[in-house]
Amino acid sequence: MRQAVRPCLASPAMRRQRGVAAIEFALVFLLGMLPLLLLTFSGVLIFAAKQSLTLAAAEGARAALRYGTAEQRRGYACAAAQRSMQWLLDFSGETAGCDAPAAPGAGYAPIAVSTATPCPSAPGAQCLTVVASYDYDAHPLLPGTGAAYGWLLRRAIASSATVQLDPQTD
Repeated sequence: MRQAVRPCLASPAMRRQRGVAAIEFALVFLLGMLPLLLLTFSGVLIFAAKQSLTLAAAEGARAALRYGTAEQRRGYACAAAQRSMQWLLDFSGETAGCDAPAAPGAGYAPIAVSTATPCPSAPGAQCLTVVASYDYDAHPLLPGTGAAYGWLLRRAIASSATVQLDPQTD
């Protein structure tokens, strides 16, 4: 009868090799997979922030269609945008300042609402623009990713929406 061949683990060289594959797997996982997962997860968070900003700008522009004076409409737009991006404002500790919304292009503001100006496509009509922004460099969603994405983003993440107002502004 034939006996099964068993590896001999009695030699010192073979005993030293036991568990090496597990250590190699742990090192590859820590140095290879975790950074990849970190970049993927932070990219998903940046995408969620961008989607929230787009929603905030659109909701702000939609709210500006309510009847009222020009200043009331700016207030409606700012309040609606603030509600849509509240989680970003809470995370960053910033305030929207809807009492006197900033004008777009006047420096960084989480929410900026323009005054009613002539529309570029129809100079006889009045348009209002809402810009929602988030400064990722100052408030990264995951610690340490601000430097990693700083070269890519270079400025605040922003989204804007423009709405044509009806002729009866007041």
